Amino acid sequence: MKASAGPKITPKSGQPTAPSGRGARRRCTLLTGAAVAEIFRRFASANPDPKGELEHTSPFTLLVAVVLSAQATDAGVNKATRTLFRVADTPEKMAALGAERLQEFIKTIGLFRNKAKNVILLSQRLVAEHGGKVPRDRAALEALPGVGRKSANVVMNVAFGAPTLAVDTHVFRVANRTGLSSGKTPLEVEQDLLAVVPREYGVPAHHWLILHGRYVCKARRPECPRCLIRDLCLYEHKTPEGST
Repeated sequence: MKASAGPKITPKSGQPTAPSGRGARRRCTLLTGAAVAEIFRRFASANPDPKGELEHTSPFTLLVAVVLSAQATDAGVNKATRTLFRVADTPEKMAALGAERLQEFIKTIGLFRNKAKNVILLSQRLVAEHGGKVPRDRAALEALPGVGRKSANVVMNVAFGAPTLAVDTHVFRVANRTGLSSGKTPLEVEQDLLAVVPREYGVPAHHWLILHGRYVCKARRPECPRCLIRDLCLYEHKTPEGST
């Protein structure tokens, strides 16, 4: 996919830009602010309404799918949950299902026994403490069994439209390769991205980065010739034309 027309911007390989705006606790991007803005402008132009690939019908089914997706593919989770969610699509129904029966639905997913336990426990907690509703705030989400910061960020973003950055392996790789971050941990990368992503792209940004890492900026051999931000990216080992 070719980049849409836009201003010619030269990436900077020197010192990090100064903190400003939302998430300014840490900012270690090696790109200029203009380059960062152009990156996300191009993502928006190419894919104005990006969507996550986990299938769900409600905040609860999204939460369950996210918990099941740890160390598993979205495709594998979707295959299992299509049947599961026809039987149990609310916390009450899931809790009534029980861990042993739940395991039968998700046994094709890695770590299915422990995940079944967590899904039942979180369903029970939602019923007992939240009236059967998925909470919108991070602390309450992270208090649920099997829900860490990345999972909470996904739920807050996808279900409730919060401008969060869920840093998985794809986002971590893309951010560090391009120069959007120099973070050494997922939290550092998240903080870097929160500091530099333009406000108007706060909600869709993590979708663009995940999809870019999954389908273009791949781990073993990035497909640089068809990358729409190739000229802005600071990655030193770009694959040459005709090699992908």
